Amino acid sequence: MFEKQTGRGILYTVSAPSGAGKTSLVTALVDSTADICVSISHTTRSIRPGEVDGLNYHFVSRERFETMLAENAFLEHADVFGNLYGTSQRWVEAALASGQDVILEIDWQGAQQVRRLLPETVGIFILPPSRETLRGRLTGRGQDDPAVIERRLAEAREEMSHYSESHYLVINDHFDTALADLQAIIRAERLRLLRQAGRQAALLKDLLA
Repeated sequence: MFEKQTGRGILYTVSAPSGAGKTSLVTALVDSTADICVSISHTTRSIRPGEVDGLNYHFVSRERFETMLAENAFLEHADVFGNLYGTSQRWVEAALASGQDVILEIDWQGAQQVRRLLPETVGIFILPPSRETLRGRLTGRGQDDPAVIERRLAEAREEMSHYSESHYLVINDHFDTALADLQAIIRAERLRLLRQAGRQAALLKDLLA
């Protein structure tokens, strides 16, 4: 685990097709890195067994969600199979102001919405090492019939075609290597000149006196 000095946090979007291993990588990244967290989305879908309100999602009524939408409360939002999902702008801004880096696990469309509001957002895209690997990961779940697998692969192609809209591209071939790549991105962003100059203002003043 490496530390981060105080200052405004950095906002990241992490996008990937289903089966690329995004959630497992992000979980490991957060567990191994100080001062970084994952935003918890609001959703109108029903809570599932084992889920905890405020931990997995903020579960709200459609009426409440639409009220928040009318109040421009979301950085991004989407309708997924009839259920609404959104990222609270107030929560993200508060976390960033406190010095926390924040990760949004969202699709390319959500990432576009976020960049329009916060152009300084850092985009990361995760890809599988091959189509065969992606197919194997989707098939290996054992939850879907072949027709559903083919639909998911078609959706994945559309998702992956937007990789070039991100700042960083990570290939999840070997988990530990992909995790190290993500950790390197976080470290590099924290060391950018303007961020370091702000955090190290006292040291720079002393050194240049």
